[in-house]
Amino acid sequence: MDKPVNQKAWFLVLPVLFIVAISAIIPLMTVVNYSVQDTFGNNQFFWAGTEWYEELLASSRFHDALVRQIAFSAIILAIEIPLGVAIALTMPRSGVWASACLVLMALPLLIPWNVVGTIWQVFGRGDIGLLGAAVNNLGIPYNYTQDTLSAWVTVVVMDVWHWTSLVVLLAYAGLRSIPDAFYQAARIDGASRLSVFRYIQLPKIKHVLIIAVLLRFMDSFMIYTEPFVVTGGGPGNATTFLSIDLVKMAVGQFDLGPAAAMSIVYFLIILLFSWIFYTVMTGKRPPMHGENR
Repeated sequence: MDKPVNQKAWFLVLPVLFIVAISAIIPLMTVVNYSVQDTFGNNQFFWAGTEWYEELLASSRFHDALVRQIAFSAIILAIEIPLGVAIALTMPRSGVWASACLVLMALPLLIPWNVVGTIWQVFGRGDIGLLGAAVNNLGIPYNYTQDTLSAWVTVVVMDVWHWTSLVVLLAYAGLRSIPDAFYQAARIDGASRLSVFRYIQLPKIKHVLIIAVLLRFMDSFMIYTEPFVVTGGGPGNATTFLSIDLVKMAVGQFDLGPAAAMSIVYFLIILLFSWIFYTVMTGKRPPMHGENR
């Protein structure tokens, strides 16, 4: 006879569900309500249906911002994930130096986002900034306020400096969880360093890397404060990502209906890409003919 399942534990989850409903679901429904209406002020709303969604999806402004956002996230993932794993592999496993490395890696994560933007805004200036002055003295033209390439390099390098530590800490935790017996067996078999990484370390930290990729993708896809402080979305619209364009639309232009529609589409895009990443990284190949399932 099956043992009855105790469902009383669900009562412990109810406070969390209540908090989530207040802090997430209700505001989301408010945004959905704004996205299908129009307002001219004085708290007067008029039904607009899907007009804002159709206008948004046909807008070249939205398409350009989306392309810039996808390109930025792709560059960030391509740099920070391999770099973070490489740094984690070189860190000592124990001792004083291991603690020192962990503290150094955690320092960039403790700096507020607006402070990071301010630091790099000054650091990259050609007249008083160490980075800008050094690059210009080498004969390389660098001005993130007027040159598109310089602006992109600045924003990318700034994000790499700020957030690679997160990947390092996650990868390092995964590497530390691998039992020494695996390394001992590899040494007995005469496995090379590359073979150890490919067949032992990489499979063991796979789930940690999935978390790192998802966290870095979602955060890079929603980045706002740092590039806004450094470049303001410029020069022109070169670094105007979706988040910056959304704030300009909602706060600068006070177009609540189109901004709400863009928020919903933005949210759905993040969910879609996150699901794709998770599905691809956790997917298992189908069993071949003759293999056991």
